[in-house]
Amino acid sequence: MKTEIINIDPQDLDLDKIKKAAMIITEGGIVAFPTETVYGLAADYSNSEAVKRIFTIKRRPEHKPLTIQIHDINSLNELVSDIPVFAYKLMSAFWPGPLTLIFRAKKGLPAYLNTGAQDTVGVRIPNNKIALDLIRESGKPIVAPSANISGRPPAKDVKEVLNDFDGLIDMVVDGGEVELGVASTVLDLTQEPFAVLREGAISNKDIQGVQN
Repeated sequence: MKTEIINIDPQDLDLDKIKKAAMIITEGGIVAFPTETVYGLAADYSNSEAVKRIFTIKRRPEHKPLTIQIHDINSLNELVSDIPVFAYKLMSAFWPGPLTLIFRAKKGLPAYLNTGAQDTVGVRIPNNKIALDLIRESGKPIVAPSANISGRPPAKDVKEVLNDFDGLIDMVVDGGEVELGVASTVLDLTQEPFAVLREGAISNKDIQGVQN
């Protein structure tokens, strides 16, 4: 397989190029793309074959679930069964942005999205114009794990993506080096008290500031 590379200026978006990348996702392919945190590997969240490819090429353990990226809050209705009041405060403060929230999952979601022993799902809205338009044009939420072999540092630019995945994915969207280079913070909203499972670009102190 030859991996196609397309360049998109985040300050001057080429919608035709974004639609081309989105079509690959729609048709079951895998596209590496920039977010504000790191580069991710995008696939249609409901396409089990595409998702299996991601697990295979990342060498990701099957028990580790994949989080979802969406382009607006309305998309949560497709994925989660309950949105706590505190979640609205967090989304208002940090979305779009580097905060992954874990919710109770809606019944029927694929097993590879379930976090831990319970039926939960992690979701975020990225703060990157290319990412948001790509998700929007794809017409569905996407799985978007970091673009790296499991255990290696996440890719911050296209060169690092290709070091791991050249010839293994369908396309790379080159949007330049990412802004933050740090993974998103992961906050579990399904337990009391709410728990930070991974502190990333947003600190625990920032989250407590919203809670208080």
